[in-house]
Amino acid sequence: MAVLALVDCNSFYAACEQAFRPDLLDRPVVVLSNNDGCVVARSKEAKALGIRMGEPWFQARQRLGEGGAVTALSSNYALYADMSRRVMRLLARFAPCQEIYSIDECFLDLTGLPEDPGALGRRLRDTVRRWTGLPVCVGIGPTKTLAKLANRLAKQDAGWEGVCDLGACAAADRDRWLAATPVAAVWGIGPRLASRLEALGMRSALDLAGADPRRLQRTFSVVVERTALELRGVPCLALEDLPPDRQQIQCSRSFGAPVTAPRELAEAVTTFVSRAAEKLRAQRSEAGAVSVMIRTNLFAADAPQYSNSLVVGLPEPSADTRVLARAALRGLRRLYRPGFRYAKAGILLLALTPAARHQADLFTPDRSDRGERLMATLDRINRRYGRETILLAGAGLHRRWAMHQANRSPRYTTRWDELPVARC
Repeated sequence: MAVLALVDCNSFYAACEQAFRPDLLDRPVVVLSNNDGCVVARSKEAKALGIRMGEPWFQARQRLGEGGAVTALSSNYALYADMSRRVMRLLARFAPCQEIYSIDECFLDLTGLPEDPGALGRRLRDTVRRWTGLPVCVGIGPTKTLAKLANRLAKQDAGWEGVCDLGACAAADRDRWLAATPVAAVWGIGPRLASRLEALGMRSALDLAGADPRRLQRTFSVVVERTALELRGVPCLALEDLPPDRQQIQCSRSFGAPVTAPRELAEAVTTFVSRAAEKLRAQRSEAGAVSVMIRTNLFAADAPQYSNSLVVGLPEPSADTRVLARAALRGLRRLYRPGFRYAKAGILLLALTPAARHQADLFTPDRSDRGERLMATLDRINRRYGRETILLAGAGLHRRWAMHQANRSPRYTTRWDELPVARC
């Protein structure tokens, strides 16, 4: 029988902040979105105060009043990404096969390992905490769906002490846990699908597991059928050694201050294209089109509103930042309307194809490899010395439009000038 584990960091963004700020341990901490607008992460103490995910911070602050004593921090994505890399590399030591599912969770294949899965899960939990300072929960089961459910139980019930092994439970105990789990909480079952399942009498994970798989496939899809089989302990989802390439790459931001000048909009769009193109080259892909979007502040009811987007096609796919930026700026010039205070812009790279299978245009001269070498050199320098060590001149330097991060913590692990200092 297969033995799979899902390891998930608890309140990841908040935990990363607490790992370098011992004074924040056991205190309510929230991490805010771009421009310090909405809550995107909460410590367990912040959750206990009733702070909701996605809630505008000014509303939560007004509701809590002065007695809330909540520490609100700006997003520090450089720190979170680096801490994620450290955790994932550490977890890879415990199993021969790993699937990184998101920035803060991964699956491990423990099948055939000599150590008891529960004991291995506890050793894994302790090692991650000791080496990185981050708390994790471990869910273990014979399928990915049951491992995901076990992880949920480990988080919700302190009696598990952060490690739940459903594979070691008696069948009656497992059914009891499945019966106590709403069908909407099952991995892959969203609210809309859950309401349809509930209408047919399937209100719990146990109900879904006991349903006729063929009926589920006819009524819903093969995905729901596989989910039901996985809840029974029948593996249907294999671990993916490598994450699939993205089909689209997006970069968008709200501005720190309203933008009216076309030059500042062009700076923002060029910056967003540069960041998206770097990700595009990292997965060795090229884009065949660029979508550009601009809009005003939807919440400023007394201000004139404008929102629009445009897709600009390329003669042939490219991963060259300069080519993509030129296309995006052509679209921006067509979209721009004077007299509006713009609050957000974004770009989306579309029609992605592998660079190794480049499809040239019949009427375009053969491209030189100078551009590829230039982009490779740019990426190499920026990886070594930090993002935007070298950038397109069109991205600007002053960036009045840049988002607010008034309460961002230091980038403790990625910047020499922001390393933590210990005094004794």
